[in-house]
Amino acid sequence: MPRRTATMLTSTLLLIAVLCAAVLIRVPYAEMSPGPTVNTLGEHDGEPVLSIKGRKTYEPSGHLNMTTVRVTGADYRMNLVEAVHGWLADDSAVVPHDTLYPDDRSAEEVREENAEEFTQSLESAKVAALRELDVPVGERVVVSSVVRGGPAEDRLHAGDVITAVDGEAVEEPGDVAELVTEHEPGQKVVFTVVPAKAVKAAEKAGEQPTVSREVTVTTERADDGRAVVGIRAGLDHTFPFEIDIELADVGGPSAGLMFALGIMDKLTPGDLTGGEFVAGTGTIDGEGRVGPIGGVEMKTIAARDKGAEYFLTPEDNCATAARDAPESLTLVRVGTIDDALEALEAIRGGKTAGLPRCAAG
Repeated sequence: MPRRTATMLTSTLLLIAVLCAAVLIRVPYAEMSPGPTVNTLGEHDGEPVLSIKGRKTYEPSGHLNMTTVRVTGADYRMNLVEAVHGWLADDSAVVPHDTLYPDDRSAEEVREENAEEFTQSLESAKVAALRELDVPVGERVVVSSVVRGGPAEDRLHAGDVITAVDGEAVEEPGDVAELVTEHEPGQKVVFTVVPAKAVKAAEKAGEQPTVSREVTVTTERADDGRAVVGIRAGLDHTFPFEIDIELADVGGPSAGLMFALGIMDKLTPGDLTGGEFVAGTGTIDGEGRVGPIGGVEMKTIAARDKGAEYFLTPEDNCATAARDAPESLTLVRVGTIDDALEALEAIRGGKTAGLPRCAAG
């Protein structure tokens, strides 16, 4: 065999071997890419995203789209070829795997946490929207979660309303921990609760839950020596009418702002957007404060690809989003729901020159 041919054959075989190795080698990275974007004012899979019963609603035009990020699964390990392709692509980001999926949590635990954050974000969106519209919102202290294997397991349940501890009324979640830790480990604590099942049954009938019972739990010693019962108390809200948000396969808290705006648009005459296509992202709390999220670069690409002209961006994400923003998308900086409403007023009025825009830096 001629030397030139032998050299070429050897080089080809080496290249094939390297490529095969690159495909087989797994690397500790995950990939993020633009995910679906859904209009909170419209439908998804043939069903309204927002459904409000018991209150007059309006059918606004325009778009208030929430945006998402698509990520590789917790159990999936990229190979070297996929990682290099992701690094070179303009519409994806490759990040360390444990950034998205910490080693101390299973894939199922991550999914459960994302689902819990999404549910909480919907609750906060409802509270922020109704408070902005001066609609009264009730509050109550509830059992948010019960520690598996803890003293309260099978005695208290998530969703139980806590009205008192040892006969003392509680008004906020911190009251529960304070009253429990007044005990010594091994002592008994008496909780006065309205069971979650009774709460759901009463609300379904349009009534206020009134059936309460006393539950006695024996405390145990925590690592720091305090007396605990193995529950986490939280704040739940009651609303004067029903607000349903139906959107499957979405997790995390980042849609809160857009859902709050969608609820407000449905409850007020006219259009918040003036018929324009507005997308955005951001967590929201009950006071209307907008918080930062992850994957903002992927979300702006998703919004641009769907046709959005404006993107409501949490102020803490502005610098990152502006570094590589899609040319046709205006990034609008917001820190509160009031900021978002002022921006929407400018957009629907055609006075966009003064919009607070995100700047790189």
